[in-house]
Amino acid sequence: MEQRQRFTHRIHTRITAKKFEELQSLQLRSQGIKSLSELLRNILDNKKIVVLSRDASLDMFMEELSKIRQQIQAIGVNINQVTKRFHNASGAEAKLFSAMEITRLYQQTDLKVTELLGIISNLSKVWLPGS
Repeated sequence: MEQRQRFTHRIHTRITAKKFEELQSLQLRSQGIKSLSELLRNILDNKKIVVLSRDASLDMFMEELSKIRQQIQAIGVNINQVTKRFHNASGAEAKLFSAMEITRLYQQTDLKVTELLGIISNLSKVWLPGS
């Protein structure tokens, strides 16, 4: 097990307000770095600093994906209900009606999947511009 290093030497320095703000911003966006001192030690030791970033342009895609997911889930619930009705139905006419309803729901699913593939295609253009 690796022993914890003690930091025995203190270094004092001055930096500009702009550089201080940059370091604070980097520290706030850095994953797992709790203090400015820890950030500076990692920089001096050439350690990897993981910075979290958020691409606001993807918000629209994420909202659309969430809506489509909910719609596909609702269609799935409807299909399950109609299938149960189909199996419980005794007459041929009721079974035919249920089968037609399931066909309609599968067509809705197909439309949503096509919409989903379009969004995924747009996302791949944003994330994988060379492909």
